[in-house]
Amino acid sequence: MTLQLTCYFATMSTTPAQQLRDLLQRTPLLLMPACFDALSAKLIEQAGFPAVFMSGFGVSASRLGLPDTGLISYGEMLNQGQNICAAVKIPVLGDGDTGYGNAINVKRTVKGYAQAGFACVMLEDQVAPKRCGHTQGKQVVGREEAFTRIQAAVEARKEGQDILIMARTDARATEGLDEAIFRAQTFATLGADITFLEAPQSIEEMQAYCQQVQGYKMANMVEQGKTPYLTPAELQAIGYHLVAYPLTLLNVSILAMQQALQHLKNGQQPEQLLSFTTLKEVVGFTAYYQEEERYPQK
Repeated sequence: MTLQLTCYFATMSTTPAQQLRDLLQRTPLLLMPACFDALSAKLIEQAGFPAVFMSGFGVSASRLGLPDTGLISYGEMLNQGQNICAAVKIPVLGDGDTGYGNAINVKRTVKGYAQAGFACVMLEDQVAPKRCGHTQGKQVVGREEAFTRIQAAVEARKEGQDILIMARTDARATEGLDEAIFRAQTFATLGADITFLEAPQSIEEMQAYCQQVQGYKMANMVEQGKTPYLTPAELQAIGYHLVAYPLTLLNVSILAMQQALQHLKNGQQPEQLLSFTTLKEVVGFTAYYQEEERYPQK
């Protein structure tokens, strides 16, 4: 009994950040479909994935109905993240965009994301307002500002925020691969836990990044994006440790809703529907009813 209680409390005391650290140590390649709200996060967890990534593209699209061009605010992203983190037990990695301001804002962002329950926050070196890494018009800040952002994030972590720092560079699109690799190397030296070189344009570029940058590295698999779309086995062989699929669920859900709406418009029932029983199970009615029985009304 003592051993059982000890294990129980040890599990309860494990933070999301520590869960992610443990996953990275024991998982050759961590697969992470991206969510955009609490329901999509729950579906990812129910499918058996050990971690989930909150996509800024997806949150901006689903919450605002607007493109990922820096229109969504820190407060809106934080609120969406709070709901997502509360909905699942697996670690959540969150898009923190540019940190929403100067170095002090970056520290506030890191602290806010940690308090919301995120295991990791991703910060990038784009000029604000930022935009999706696979679209046109990207610009990056100078080296000094890029490094200051990550330094501030690392210092926020050292000041007591239990959260991992993922440092992203978009410099490949504007400054070339060598500059992007240099920035990723420096991010790792500054203390970033994970680096992310966005939108390499060939397998050779992906290999160069993985060979020249130390530490954990993330690949971003965007369907029809600028980066070669590789299998998990291929990514692992190159040297990646995490892979995110940022748009897959948003993509297929939009298509499914468009098709269902067209059926309704034509006076037809949509062809593919969950049973009502399954729908209730997915959103949590069964668990709610079981909990409700513990507190009968008299």
